[in-house]
Amino acid sequence: MGNGNAWFLDSLERDTDAAFTAVRHEAGGVVAADAHFRASGRVAAATATYGAGFTNTLTALAEAVQAAVPLVLVVGDEPTSGPRPWGVDQVALASAVGARTYTVGRTDAAATTVIAVEHALAYRVPTVLAIPYDVATAEAGPVPGVAEPRLPGALGPRGEFAAGAIATLAGRLAGASRPLLVAGRGAWLADAGGVLGELAAATGAVTASTALGRGIFPDDRYDLGVAGGFGAEGAMSLVREADVAVVFGASLNQFTMRCGDLFAPGTFIAQVDVAPAATHPHVGAYVRGDAALVGRALVAELGSLGAASSGWRESIELAPLRAHDPGVGVVPEDGRLDPRSVAARLAELLPEDRVVVSDGGHFIGWANMYWPVASPDRMVMVGTAFQSIGLGFPSVPGAAAANPDATIVLTTGDGGGLMAIADLESAVRTAAGRGIAVVWNDAAYGAEVHVYGRQGVAESPMRIPGVDFARLADAVGAEGVVVRRLDDLERLASWSAEPVGGRRFLLLDCRISDRVVAPYQDEILRAAAR
Repeated sequence: MGNGNAWFLDSLERDTDAAFTAVRHEAGGVVAADAHFRASGRVAAATATYGAGFTNTLTALAEAVQAAVPLVLVVGDEPTSGPRPWGVDQVALASAVGARTYTVGRTDAAATTVIAVEHALAYRVPTVLAIPYDVATAEAGPVPGVAEPRLPGALGPRGEFAAGAIATLAGRLAGASRPLLVAGRGAWLADAGGVLGELAAATGAVTASTALGRGIFPDDRYDLGVAGGFGAEGAMSLVREADVAVVFGASLNQFTMRCGDLFAPGTFIAQVDVAPAATHPHVGAYVRGDAALVGRALVAELGSLGAASSGWRESIELAPLRAHDPGVGVVPEDGRLDPRSVAARLAELLPEDRVVVSDGGHFIGWANMYWPVASPDRMVMVGTAFQSIGLGFPSVPGAAAANPDATIVLTTGDGGGLMAIADLESAVRTAAGRGIAVVWNDAAYGAEVHVYGRQGVAESPMRIPGVDFARLADAVGAEGVVVRRLDDLERLASWSAEPVGGRRFLLLDCRISDRVVAPYQDEILRAAAR
């Protein structure tokens, strides 16, 4: 809070039953609101003061725009008389990162607020609601009645062209010997998991998901896990055997596509999404529409064709293909832990009822590769859309508010952890007794070391002096544990057995080797060398 939004917060506290959660950095407020939506599907509001308070939100605001996350950012703004010496053009700054601003007046504040919320939800984009400094204390009179926000319906396939595209795609699936279905976050937002499970059963398709769609398919016996750079090598080899692949609600970014190498050249790739056009040049057929509605239409069309299952998924033992390398425990070259071994052991120890929130950085693959989650809303990755780091700790309050009974597990690096250190306290306070932070501490900006250091770029600026995150955690009321051997992780087992009310937030400061490279980083390096 600051003087630009003090009156707003005063009214919120005195006149409403809204829940206010304090964070320590303005970016953290937007991140928490972002994480809340990703973990619950419910819109949250963030707030900040004007000027420096607003400019501090811009990286988090840009991430929410890139990730198509609806939230409302309520900010103070310059008075209606014009800017002051410390003012900045906040409308232009918000526009520069892709967010629209609605400014309230004394007589239209209620209606403008509804419009801002409606815009955020209808277009899946963060929206700024600005309160000029001199309007904040103006008498507005009784709150007038206003219409509820109205949202557009789901985009379904309409017209002869769409019907023809559905029929053609159904024909492709009916004739496929090795069909594959891939689903992303868009399919989850469309609540398409059930119908995509029906489609997979009808066609005998093997399934896979993006990192943001994990757990969407109801029958995991035939699921390969995450497609792309976070996928197991055996599973990704099987993906290349598919003759028809249909992708629902996924943008097919470089990570999912393994920098273009996910599918074999002969694979027919179809994409179903609400974007205006296909989002990758390898797509051979595009159907625009809601994943659930298109999926339902495909199931119906296959039924009318009398199509039989390919039987492909029943012919393969998939479980061994999903296995990831467990690592070597302690890396001989430097005596530090292999992050793969840490991730594999944590997968055995972490509570099942968990929501994983992830910062950005080299380590992002470890949670996605080794820690299963029950559904896509239980893997929250704030930062990857905008390629930012330092948004991990403030993700915890948003996920904790969205899931008041679940264990919140943060995975972050030492570089991003230091950038977000102001909100370590926010994480500890809001997830007390049910929060865990795993810090992958390799004393480096690992992504830069593994991609650019290997190309001969000077590594000194990529290195971070050793930081004791365990002691930082202790300082704000958490329990910090330095993890130098796999046995040190056993504290998590005993912590999980304790009553929630009797334990503190647990931070595991994992001293990992910088010699182990995540597979997706190797793919980036190979792609850069082409």
